[in-house]
Amino acid sequence: MVFACADSRVCPSVTLGLEPGEAFTIRNIAAMVPCYCKNKPSAPSRSRSSVVIGHSRCGGIKALLNVKDSADDTFHFVEDWVRIGYKARKKVKAECSEMAFEEQCGVLEKEAVNVSLQNLSTYPFVKEAVANGTLKLVGGHYDFVSGKFDTWAL
Repeated sequence: MVFACADSRVCPSVTLGLEPGEAFTIRNIAAMVPCYCKNKPSAPSRSRSSVVIGHSRCGGIKALLNVKDSADDTFHFVEDWVRIGYKARKKVKAECSEMAFEEQCGVLEKEAVNVSLQNLSTYPFVKEAVANGTLKLVGGHYDFVSGKFDTWAL
């Protein structure tokens, strides 16, 4: 199972060298994964690994970094969605305030992946599969400018 950004510049099948049908792919703004909500039904995963892939120059990440703490949203849906990564934004703002905006975005691209991985861990069937050793959670970051692809485990 692959969670990836909806950005057309980063196709997870191409990035990972997957053939059709090899992975179930979920694509949305900035590859954000929300926390589990027990009011919503969920089905157990049959995959052996779940990968969340962030990427360079992500518009969703730029929107997250630009969200004003107390201001009204200008693009309600986008800003509401990217707020899933607010914990990552807060960390980057605290630890990287001396960096230029673009550099902060680069750090946030990876930190947002970590938040999505943590959010995946809140789903009961994911938590159980990870504990049983039948599911591995993997973070990834694709820099489509340099072609570099980094991965890490949660």
